[in-house]
Amino acid sequence: MSRLHVVSGKGGTGKTTVAAALALALAAEGRRTLLVEVEGRQGIAQLFETEPLPYEERKIAVAPGGGEVFALAIDAERALLDYLQMFYKLGSAGRALRKIGAIDFATTIAPGLRDVLLTGKACEAVRRKDRTGRFAYDHVVMDAPPTGRITRFLNVNDEVAGLARIGPIHNQAQAVMRVLKSPETAVHLVTLLEEMPVQETVDGIAELRGARLPVGSVVVNMVRPRVLDAADVDIAANGSRAAVARSLAHALERTGFGGARRPGLAERLVDPLVAQAREHTERLALEHQGRAEISALGLPTYELELLGDGVDLAGLYRMARALRKQGCE
Repeated sequence: MSRLHVVSGKGGTGKTTVAAALALALAAEGRRTLLVEVEGRQGIAQLFETEPLPYEERKIAVAPGGGEVFALAIDAERALLDYLQMFYKLGSAGRALRKIGAIDFATTIAPGLRDVLLTGKACEAVRRKDRTGRFAYDHVVMDAPPTGRITRFLNVNDEVAGLARIGPIHNQAQAVMRVLKSPETAVHLVTLLEEMPVQETVDGIAELRGARLPVGSVVVNMVRPRVLDAADVDIAANGSRAAVARSLAHALERTGFGGARRPGLAERLVDPLVAQAREHTERLALEHQGRAEISALGLPTYELELLGDGVDLAGLYRMARALRKQGCE
């Protein structure tokens, strides 16, 4: 069973929201989950309606069944201080480097170093055990960078291990890659049933597989409800103006807005309704094509409905229940 869940997706697909819902779903029935943010946007704090997250693990929610969700916003600079203390015992010297800006300089001129620190911190949480020998967290969920750079982000430790042939940096990079390329890890991609997000998901999965990184599942987010049955879809697709006019006139009569009270109302509404119906059928066709492309990937797929009023804390719990109902646990 995977313990590190990396959630990525094209911008605008709701990957942070899905990561938060997944953390809640995995924490159900008394389990402990750590939700990790690496992009410094404080999106997790906003979703859970809490204060901005510090560089420490903080409990932010209770899941159904008594489980707990903790959260951590990883700061690359603070992670580097931890790293210097862990491997070089610099202590106050590391803090002095921070004061003169050396750490910020290092993470700026070497972007790969920043990614090493972020992934390393998450993997440390995966491996950490308490005094009884039990894992500190049953699952760690990472709200990761977008699909376009997720493979490089996860694979940078391989490059670092190759550059540093010996020493603590080499050993740390290898240890991180042993986690990231093992069955302990699953990379989940979030998409919408739209052409560009689906294509980016397909390309992203191909890149992950090419890098031998473990792909988990595809989460289709913001799925719109089906408002027409099969017969109505056929009518709309054919643009049958007469059929739409009859149905509309009947509906208006039943609601008291037809006949003498609103003469000609049905006639005036027919053309706009036909146009909207055609747009709806075109969207259904695109969604059908998107589902076919996602299905061809051969991965577990979960769908989350569009929440019309936006996602608040209640919406997160609703999404978590939907994931569990579909077997994501």
